[in-house]
Amino acid sequence: MDTALPWFKDAFPIYLAPMAGVTDKVFRQICKGYGADVLVTEFVSAEGVFRRNERTREYLDFDACERPIGVQLFGADGTHMAEAAKQVVDWVAPDFIDLNFGCPVNKVVAKNGGSALLKDCPTLTSVAKAVVDAVAPLPVTAKIRIGWDADSVNAVRVAEILERCGIAALAVHGRTRAQGYSGEADWRVIGDVAQAVTIPVIGNGDLFSPQEVMRRRAEPKIAGVMIGRAAMSAPWIFRQIKHYLATGELSPAPELSERWDAIIEHCRRHAENWGDEEQAIRAMRARLMAYSKNFPEAKALRKKFQHVATLADVERIAEEHLATAATMSDFVGQAFLPATA
Repeated sequence: MDTALPWFKDAFPIYLAPMAGVTDKVFRQICKGYGADVLVTEFVSAEGVFRRNERTREYLDFDACERPIGVQLFGADGTHMAEAAKQVVDWVAPDFIDLNFGCPVNKVVAKNGGSALLKDCPTLTSVAKAVVDAVAPLPVTAKIRIGWDADSVNAVRVAEILERCGIAALAVHGRTRAQGYSGEADWRVIGDVAQAVTIPVIGNGDLFSPQEVMRRRAEPKIAGVMIGRAAMSAPWIFRQIKHYLATGELSPAPELSERWDAIIEHCRRHAENWGDEEQAIRAMRARLMAYSKNFPEAKALRKKFQHVATLADVERIAEEHLATAATMSDFVGQAFLPATA
């Protein structure tokens, strides 16, 4: 496949999806450690960059160990988007710029950003072309949904437009904007997009297991996949996927102790980055709720996570949870021991 993005050459890259409030620098690096091939920042307001807003600029921060990494921009003004993209390239030199044409959130759509541009192809075209021209030869990619709603599924047309604009690769989430994250992702439409264009197409939606990724890799012309919500509760899914694609064998989830080590490290680094431990740990509560999924005694854990305010709180909960799990394991083991005379 002829592409300006080298990670597609003779490979099937696994992307970490950009998720607002989730894929900050700390979490991206955790996922990279577990095997994510390509990272993308949380979406960044092009208007904020254009106006040199310092808070916006914080979202652009990444470390060299995260490469290859792209900065994702959203906006609807082609001139401002182009200038913002040039500023981003000058400031942080990402490996690519990514354009958000898929976000379903009301506050983004209300400003004609994100998935709103799926029903405004002239503006989408002007934005894509302006950014591609502004940062050339740096590659520009894009992420879309399959359409605005069930009556306007136009992903193939949008993909063809974006390819003509010079977009180097396209991630397609298999839901409409109206669906949000409900219902099932329509991989038939993702496949239609992949057949319609010559640029790499990355499939996204309902990839919660290595088996599902293997299934999608086998579909014609799908060049890679993007993992989103599954990584929020299990960043080690990247390691499991890589193992399964390489060997055809399923590897178990990490031991409970390793999962807790990852959570505590995430909290510790998040607190260091914020410089205010209590504020940082309180901000981590929603992330801890996601981590608790598929943990033993998950409901009880979630109740405890609602009140954490320090790293010591998290460490205490981990210690108690591991002790309880060990006791239960010993009890189960004793229950199945053979009777003795």
